[in-house]
Amino acid sequence: MKEREIIQNKHIIWIFIFLFVGISVFFYTTEINPFFSIPFILVGLYFLSYSQPSIKLQEFLYHFFILILGLIFLYLVYSFILPRFNLRITFLPVMCFGMFACLLFERLDFSLSINLLLSLFVGIMAKDLDIFFILLVSSTAGVLLVYKARTRTEIIKAAIMASILQLLLDILIVSLHSLNLPILKSFLYSDLGNGLLSFVLVSSLLPVFEYLFGVVTNIRLLELSDFNHPLLRRMILEAPGTYQHSIVVANLSELAAEAIGANSLLARVGAYFHDVGKILRPEYFIENQLQTKNRHLSLNPSMSKLVITNHVKEGIELAKKYRLPPPIIDFIPQHHGTSLVSYFYHQATKNASKEEKQKLKEEFRYTGPKPQSKETAIVLLADSVEAASRVLEDPSPSRIEDLVEEIFKEKIEDGQLDDTDLTLKELAKIKEVFIRVLNAVYHARIEYPQKNAENNSNQLSKNKENKNK
Repeated sequence: MKEREIIQNKHIIWIFIFLFVGISVFFYTTEINPFFSIPFILVGLYFLSYSQPSIKLQEFLYHFFILILGLIFLYLVYSFILPRFNLRITFLPVMCFGMFACLLFERLDFSLSINLLLSLFVGIMAKDLDIFFILLVSSTAGVLLVYKARTRTEIIKAAIMASILQLLLDILIVSLHSLNLPILKSFLYSDLGNGLLSFVLVSSLLPVFEYLFGVVTNIRLLELSDFNHPLLRRMILEAPGTYQHSIVVANLSELAAEAIGANSLLARVGAYFHDVGKILRPEYFIENQLQTKNRHLSLNPSMSKLVITNHVKEGIELAKKYRLPPPIIDFIPQHHGTSLVSYFYHQATKNASKEEKQKLKEEFRYTGPKPQSKETAIVLLADSVEAASRVLEDPSPSRIEDLVEEIFKEKIEDGQLDDTDLTLKELAKIKEVFIRVLNAVYHARIEYPQKNAENNSNQLSKNKENKNK
């Protein structure tokens, strides 16, 4: 582990200790029996940190932060809002914090754990097991309904349906004792108000949490996928070849990510923006050199390599200028990893010795880093496959399959996929998707007999003229 990573982990540990002490003090300073704090914290730690062995400490802290925020917010609403407006305790928006976690991280285990702990917390405050059960069921329904939501409409639907379920449970349980019109009205205000408040909180604060945690939700991804985005508009106008290349890469990446259960929307949007750095010097990239002279003919290989690799740095600067979220910016350097700029490397080493070739091999590489996620790794593979298939002579199914096999083998042997957790089974699925899509793109077309058609057309014209005469 690098020294920088060790220092960062130390900071995270100190934040964790601060949060742990903070929640303990919170319990002891409230009216809740302090003995409840010990098992509650232990249960929370178990569900949040050990529900998934591969959990990262940083991700755990984000969820723990949402849990603590929920505890404080619910306690304040319980202490000051409910008594003032004469609302039932079921008005407390437990579901919104689980929905936050689900939308931000798409982890059902963590989101449901947060719901369980917050429902337990409210049940302890109310000293009522029925309240705990009602809030747990409704908030769980809210999380399940909002899982992988892509629009704000889906969020409000989830909140309304969960609040209706909460209302029905409330009526069903209380009606076993007594139910009258005033009680029914209070149920309507509290339970349906819960859903409305949850939707308002989630919709309004979601962009804030995205910024604080450096994550991107499906809702934000859909907004970025709009081709009216200023940066995509620039690409269409200034680098049309790169734009077309990005569209094909996006299609390949989305289908491949979907095949292995990765975030297909993230892969697609990341592919849209992965080559935005080419906007500044489009004429130096082959896909944009339609009728113009190849600019690299007047440059030496080292200068050409510098121009080519510099599109990564310029792409990152452009992405930051247009305020793209960090997960999308990650695709710009990682879609090349530390790959070799092979064309100009071979030009530079035509007459070089073995030692010189080895030295130049390191100089003619992209700076990286290598792909850190499945989605960025898929885009790296899709980018290489699409670029190679474009110049493939006679793109028959067998040649396309050989090309894809060769590129996958090259990237694996070069270590470009070492930092991802892609399995061989997943790579086989990605390969299968690429071959299928490329075969569809380069399928054989019927050759129409143009010459015969022209002769027939001419003969018909002559016959018509003779008839008119």
